[in-house]
Amino acid sequence: MRPTLYTANAVATLIRKQKIASLTEIMSVLGTDARRTAFRKLRELSCRTSYSHCGRYYTLDDVAEFDSLGLWSYRDVWFSICGTLLETAAALVGAAEFGYFVEELDNVLHVGTKDVLRKLVQSRNLAREQVAGRWLYCAAEAGPRRRQIVGRRARLAEPGIVGPMPEAAILPDELRAAIVLFFSVLDEKQRRLYAGLEALKTGRGGDARVAELLGLDVSTVARGRRTLLAQDVEIERTRAAGGGRKSVEKKRQKSSRASKR
Repeated sequence: MRPTLYTANAVATLIRKQKIASLTEIMSVLGTDARRTAFRKLRELSCRTSYSHCGRYYTLDDVAEFDSLGLWSYRDVWFSICGTLLETAAALVGAAEFGYFVEELDNVLHVGTKDVLRKLVQSRNLAREQVAGRWLYCAAEAGPRRRQIVGRRARLAEPGIVGPMPEAAILPDELRAAIVLFFSVLDEKQRRLYAGLEALKTGRGGDARVAELLGLDVSTVARGRRTLLAQDVEIERTRAAGGGRKSVEKKRQKSSRASKR
């Protein structure tokens, strides 16, 4: 009987030690150049492939700590309890209370999802509907889809911060004018921070979208966004030093010769 040269335990030990491993690292620990051998040993383990980085990384189910959405990341490599990006996008959109705009799902999954969503719509695993001039991706079933669309429209009608900034071309004229007017009364630092805030709300592609609307350089928006993320904002005094009412000193009355008489 031919002896076993490679064991799945070596792969499990590697992944538990460093949380994730690439196929190259797995082949190295197995001492083989054969991808087929590595895949065969991976099938013996309860493991998952990353949905980011083109599926180049692997982890074990007992290593990953999935959050309430079924997502987990390590060193910017993302994994899903659902498996692939296609399966993950379908599950999240189908279960979402208000559906998802592309930028929102990009922000949740930390990868671009436009092509994946298009494929899911073409295969009829998801549906989409225009809401406020943008495509809202929804469940394929009529009942859940209707609830998502109604809920989204109601949410957009609420005052306050309701999500990412739409593209400049589809903003209502009154809203665009109000944003530009508000922006014009801010000083340079406040403009940069406000632009960074809107970019954070918008998610993937937010820097370019906000820069186009506000007439800024993309690097300025990115700088404001990075400043907010780093919380590197100096809270300045409302009044400059030396401003405000002058302190009142009690003055002594000068003695006069008349008073001494």
